[in-house]
Amino acid sequence: MELLIVAVAAALAGFVDAIVGGGGLILMPALFAVFPTAPPATLLGTNKSSAIWGTAISSWQYAQRVQLRWATLLPAGAAGLVGAFAGAWAVTLVSPERLRDALPWVLGAVLLYTLANKHMGREHAPRYQGRQEPLVASAGAFVLGAYDGFFGPGTGSFFVFMFVRLLGYDFLNASASAKLVNLCTNAAALALFAWKGHVWWHYALVLALANVAGSLLGTRMALRHGAGFVRAVFLLVVTALIAKTAYDAYLK
Repeated sequence: MELLIVAVAAALAGFVDAIVGGGGLILMPALFAVFPTAPPATLLGTNKSSAIWGTAISSWQYAQRVQLRWATLLPAGAAGLVGAFAGAWAVTLVSPERLRDALPWVLGAVLLYTLANKHMGREHAPRYQGRQEPLVASAGAFVLGAYDGFFGPGTGSFFVFMFVRLLGYDFLNASASAKLVNLCTNAAALALFAWKGHVWWHYALVLALANVAGSLLGTRMALRHGAGFVRAVFLLVVTALIAKTAYDAYLK
């Protein structure tokens, strides 16, 4: 029964993650609820061991249908990977408590900004050309990668917002691009957790298969319905993240 519950959660997480990120909002609470006495690092590592496969499949699917800007995404992915390692190292030295308290307010600002700019992310109009775009994308990816390694909630959604707001992508192209960079940060985090022995490999395979199934469905729906659909899901996920992070920071 425990495995069934977390497998369903992994499938739902893969579905949401494939569209706009934020799947950890579903799977992580399920893991903590089902295994309340397990070390948090082990649950985080097991979550990453599941999410990375759904993200990989989603990235591959998007690459077949969306014209990705590889000259921008490859250096951004590398920067995100380095940032994730730096963030994971930093969390061994500094507590993320203050960041946890600030996160609902940051997400709230993202939500209000997106609502106020109704046309943002509806048209694909990259803002930078030449070397500027890889530099801007890599700087943003390093910062968000460090956040992912240090704390993590909402990283996928932050990546989508970065590509929309900073780089001028529409929500569909932003989601496709975010998947590839987020794949690199997930790989960095998983490598660290695996090295430290914080992965339940006997659960990882089942959770990965469920996550991939959800990811396939989510990617298909995003590609079918386009940027407007992805924007609507983005707003829903960010709203849910605000509620969850505010509860964790101030009410729990």
